[in-house]
Amino acid sequence: MVVLSGPSGVGKSSFVKELLGAGLELEYSVSATTRGRRPHEVDGRDYFFLDRDEFLRRIEGGDFVEWAEVHGELYGTLRGETERWLKAGKNVLLDIDVQGGRAVRKAYPDGVFIFLLPPSLSSLEERLRGRGTDSDERIRLRLDNALREIKLVSEYGYAVVNDDLSSALRRVSSIIRAETCRASRRLPMEST
Repeated sequence: MVVLSGPSGVGKSSFVKELLGAGLELEYSVSATTRGRRPHEVDGRDYFFLDRDEFLRRIEGGDFVEWAEVHGELYGTLRGETERWLKAGKNVLLDIDVQGGRAVRKAYPDGVFIFLLPPSLSSLEERLRGRGTDSDERIRLRLDNALREIKLVSEYGYAVVNDDLSSALRRVSSIIRAETCRASRRLPMEST
């Protein structure tokens, strides 16, 4: 399992798309959220878009590996999505916030945890404003949350600065390839 976290606006969505096409044999676990769908997003591909009542029912039903409230919206990793890929022997990629990362680490301590950092806070603000989807107040909230999240980077096994998408992608791909070769992850060979 590979967990990718980072502050809002660091480029996680773009990064995940590129990472899935990088020949690493990763399967993406689509998260659920109560936030509104952005124009380019597709339900079931980018997120499972749920209303708040449905999300809360699923929390009560134990359907989430982890869930958190971030920027006033609920986000979570559906247990069924994750388990489906793991049971099939696949490497699962999760794109989740820091709170979710903590919960997943408890459930899957052998995961590979990577924190994606912005080159600077000013570049992060520029990216958030460039989206054109948030008010000034919402951007300030996201930046405040980003500062808190960045302070927790030491909880992750790896930290990669997303200063240039292709360079950052190479670094993360190298981490994932190295982790799949780690001796502790290899199954013993059957005797013949």
